[in-house]
Amino acid sequence: MRRQFISADAPLLRAMAHDMERFESSALDALIADMFDTMRHSRGVGLAAPQIGVSQRVIVFEFQGGDRAPDTAPIASTVLINPVITEREGRAEDWEGCLSLPGLRGWVPRATRIHYIGRGRNGERLRGVAEGFHARIIQHEIDHLDGVLYTDVAIRTEPYERPS
Repeated sequence: MRRQFISADAPLLRAMAHDMERFESSALDALIADMFDTMRHSRGVGLAAPQIGVSQRVIVFEFQGGDRAPDTAPIASTVLINPVITEREGRAEDWEGCLSLPGLRGWVPRATRIHYIGRGRNGERLRGVAEGFHARIIQHEIDHLDGVLYTDVAIRTEPYERPS
């Protein structure tokens, strides 16, 4: 089921999301399914639970490939619960947008390579390394879990209309 994005000025978007403590529940399964439906319907590549009004540390992401990041291989559908970035390397600036802030984009510095840990949809421990666009997506979504919007760290922002 698609969910509605909360207002860009909603206090929940500026709050630290709560850690998930229970895994393998029907409520978590429903939340994850709704997050993927909402993200895909909106043509996004990532989504954090707070964006749809849920104060839980859950992110989803995927990338099928294409013009948005032409040099990036597809990224499989991924669920990260309670994710933490343990190491950051390099720095690059690029444009970012956000499903919670339509009509705007920002020039944002991010690490080019990250190491992360978290949990999967069944509570299994996950550890990974992401580079380039993949790393940018994860950093953007984890920022949402910490109450940070990309506009807070952008060097500049400007109006933007996504191509159809």
